[in-house]
Amino acid sequence: MSVCRLFAFFSVLSLVASVSTAAPIDEHLGGCTVKSQVLHGGKQEGVELVTLNNGNLEITVVPTRGMNVLKVRQKDGTGEWADALGWNSPVKQMVHPSYINLDSRGGLGWLDGFNEWMVRCGLEFAGHPGTDKFIDNTGAEAEMELTLHGKVGNIPAASWTTRQEGDRVVVSGIVNEQMFFGPKFKLVAEISTTAGSDTFQIRDVIVNEGSAPQEMMLLYHCNFGRPILEEGAQVVIAAESLRPMNAHAAQAIQNYHVYKEPTAGFIEEVFLAKPKTDNHDRTAVLLKNNAGDAGCTMSWSTKQLPYLTIWKNTVDERDGYVTGLEPGTCFPYNRNHERQMGRVMKLEPGREYEFAVDVQVHASSESVKASANHIRQLQGNTPPRIYGEPEGDEHSTHAAEDHEHAHAEHGDAHDSHDHEH
Repeated sequence: MSVCRLFAFFSVLSLVASVSTAAPIDEHLGGCTVKSQVLHGGKQEGVELVTLNNGNLEITVVPTRGMNVLKVRQKDGTGEWADALGWNSPVKQMVHPSYINLDSRGGLGWLDGFNEWMVRCGLEFAGHPGTDKFIDNTGAEAEMELTLHGKVGNIPAASWTTRQEGDRVVVSGIVNEQMFFGPKFKLVAEISTTAGSDTFQIRDVIVNEGSAPQEMMLLYHCNFGRPILEEGAQVVIAAESLRPMNAHAAQAIQNYHVYKEPTAGFIEEVFLAKPKTDNHDRTAVLLKNNAGDAGCTMSWSTKQLPYLTIWKNTVDERDGYVTGLEPGTCFPYNRNHERQMGRVMKLEPGREYEFAVDVQVHASSESVKASANHIRQLQGNTPPRIYGEPEGDEHSTHAAEDHEHAHAEHGDAHDSHDHEH
């Protein structure tokens, strides 16, 4: 090894050694507690967890994995903590990103760490693996292999902090998806709640720190298993349109809203919705159990997140019985397809773009019913237009025109300066 290579090697070691995990914390803020811990053993070695407890909800955030949310627990009627949001993945440990090879199994390596309730997909790209074009360091157009759902969910936060804003307690982290001759994104990710509440908020601000516009895709991959997901569970949406992602899903689209019992050999079904909104451009989705006495509602602005993906994976329990509800700036096709369909946004240099999802955990039939009624009011008397087949590239011009028309109508819908904070 040459002297130069030795110097570079030890410089990298020195850099890694200088990054240390802060001592565990145990704070009391605004009627909430915030605690952190570091996991040890196996592939979870060194993974840091931060738990935000408001007395009713206990939200576990993973700074080591892009500020994802591992799970949410809730106080039950006896005052004991019970699982509320999350799922039983075959991936049993919180896998440190250093053990993830995104290129493995044809670009499916992201799945080696897939077990959280909420994982962000993006930011340079999200969706299916495959080939796409990019501009290389010479300024020429070249090809690259995209991996499943991008990188941001496997990038450790550079730092994280806690603070109190009025009656809200906030856990905030900075995640950098940046490279030389490539994208330069800074994500400021926040999870916040108030004491005693059955709600919390995920709020992200993304900045393009480069000097040129940069394509960006973002999906909030929110995954539900038991106790909500079960035979007879239902998803309630307000939608202008609904379409299957592929021919297999097309066979089941009339039953997109109802879930089966765990079934060995089940092949995933994906449905793509354009949400319907109120007068303030807000929409919501509800997942409720069969009895209708437990569930979860997510609500957001379609100016920020104009699309919703419903992923159904009701396989055998041992293989990962789960469904995903995924608000996003796009659908989970490969970026090449999404660009043709006009669903890949560009972030201008130096501008802040805000995205927020409000989450409510339901523990009673009254709460579930109120949410379902609200969503049905959003839908009104006009049912969604249901397409029986997947979209094709032949529709790309029309879709792109619709996308541009929506932006012209609403202005720069993603700019954080256009939203209340």
